[in-house]
Amino acid sequence: MRTYYVYILSSPGGTLYTGATNDIWLRILTHKRKKQPGFTKKYAITRLVYYEATSYIHLALAREKEIKGWRRSKKIQLIESFYFS
Repeated sequence: MRTYYVYILSSPGGTLYTGATNDIWLRILTHKRKKQPGFTKKYAITRLVYYEATSYIHLALAREKEIKGWRRSKKIQLIESFYFS
């Protein structure tokens, strides 16, 4: 059985990025090495600040879409609950 992850990355300046993957450590390494062109490379978004796991890809993709639709303040609350709960 596979595990799928929804994650949030942050840049030093506080820019947030939400994504989904089935290999979180490889994905984070890809972001850190700036191998993926686009938004995360442009804004140096490399620090993992939140993740959650599920066994179902459709749930991970739905959760990613849900989080991407949130306001920044709600994303910050989610990140804080991850560290301070």
